[in-house]
Amino acid sequence: MEHRILIIEDEENIARVLQLELEFEGYAADVAHTGTAGLIKYREGDFDLVLLDLMLPEMNGLDVLKRIRATEQATPVILLTAKSEVEDKVKGLDLGANDYVTKPFEIDELLARIRSAIRFAKTRETAKINQQKDEYLISYGNLSIHEHTREVLYFEKPVELTPREYDLLLFLLKHPKQVLTRDQILEAVWGFDYYGDTNVVDVYIRYVRQKLEASNTTPIIQTVRGVGYVLKVSTHET
Repeated sequence: MEHRILIIEDEENIARVLQLELEFEGYAADVAHTGTAGLIKYREGDFDLVLLDLMLPEMNGLDVLKRIRATEQATPVILLTAKSEVEDKVKGLDLGANDYVTKPFEIDELLARIRSAIRFAKTRETAKINQQKDEYLISYGNLSIHEHTREVLYFEKPVELTPREYDLLLFLLKHPKQVLTRDQILEAVWGFDYYGDTNVVDVYIRYVRQKLEASNTTPIIQTVRGVGYVLKVSTHET
């Protein structure tokens, strides 16, 4: 996948050299020569990294950085600074810049910093996605349901359920080891206004059991005679 880099640099010769070097390395590079133009391009594009000069006309680099970080924190920003701009370097890092290089810089060092920043951003984004997935995942024993995708796994094998079967199993899974009466299940899965036969619970429990046991015969939905049902694994599974 080709990474896109935005260069915001008012010195046209430096900007052109950076663009050529980045394109030679396989990046797609876009250039803006003022802070205002750079911010507009950033907002209109989808960039993987920004190279941002601090001394820019119309809007300085720190103001551009503030506006970038006001809307998102993910895109890496590397500052291009002069040796004398120590205070601005500190301000930039405090405002959310990921790194800086001091002019004049070696292109190999800059390329290494770019690779590192993009790699770190990708790792952080992957971790964030995995965390979001985990937030939707409910598990008990060898049964798991991902609420976001409605994926059901039993002993790591997918189980295909109808919408009603899914709602029934999800309710049981959210109350593991708790004995649930047929009335509780009816109210939660079929709703307050259901006036049909409570035997419908028994019918759907049987459907769900059959589908689970097609993946593995280990029972997880147990009948409590005269009361209802409980989702509970046997002792040797826990």
